[in-house]
Amino acid sequence: MRSNHEDLMLFFVLTLFVYFRDRTSGLLSLGGRMNSRVRREALERIVGEGDRNCIWELRMNTNAFANLCELLQVQGGLTEDGHVSLPEQVATFLIILAHHKKNRSLQVRFCRSGETVSKYFNKVLKAVIRIQSILFAKATPVEEDCGDPTWRRFKGCLGALDGTYIEVTVPELEKARYRTRKGKICTNVLGVCNREMGFVYVLSGWEGSASDSRILRDAITRRNSLKIPHGNDVIFGVKLIKLP
Repeated sequence: MRSNHEDLMLFFVLTLFVYFRDRTSGLLSLGGRMNSRVRREALERIVGEGDRNCIWELRMNTNAFANLCELLQVQGGLTEDGHVSLPEQVATFLIILAHHKKNRSLQVRFCRSGETVSKYFNKVLKAVIRIQSILFAKATPVEEDCGDPTWRRFKGCLGALDGTYIEVTVPELEKARYRTRKGKICTNVLGVCNREMGFVYVLSGWEGSASDSRILRDAITRRNSLKIPHGNDVIFGVKLIKLP
């Protein structure tokens, strides 16, 4: 017969087994429950308390955020996997873009690992790329009888394009290539907008030291290039240019 000591040891071992099994699954993990609550509360403060916080944090109201989530899910193929909810995925993505937040900031805010933040940022980014034809605005030329005082002198013009500097962090050896005339480390991004200020084309990745004309040349000659219909014009900075 087993002694009381053996029974106690068996009971202790079984208790440890059940505890660590449930802790791994997250069923009895106090830390896991607290983290889940923090995530829910963080997301609720952004999208569940009206438009003000949502616009501040995500640069869109709650209705636009809900529509974007649905669009990314239905058209972009974005899915939930039981680990990170779809609204949290999209909110994390938008916060990083809207406020240039670091991975570390999102780790603290949503109690996620850096790997998780990076994984789902890229997941949402791929979904956005898949629906770019829906998200990007369509450019229409200025009509001959246009009465808008801003555009009436630009008959046939589709919109405007210009470059902008966005600060980036690069390895020490590459800083010289990304240093602008003002000494900042940036990437030079070309953006094209229609008359309603909706983006129709964006080209990123060029170093801050690259000239605007070089980037424009790349935009109109590369694969998946910027295409301007024959006979139409665009405004580049303060100049009206005609593209073939």
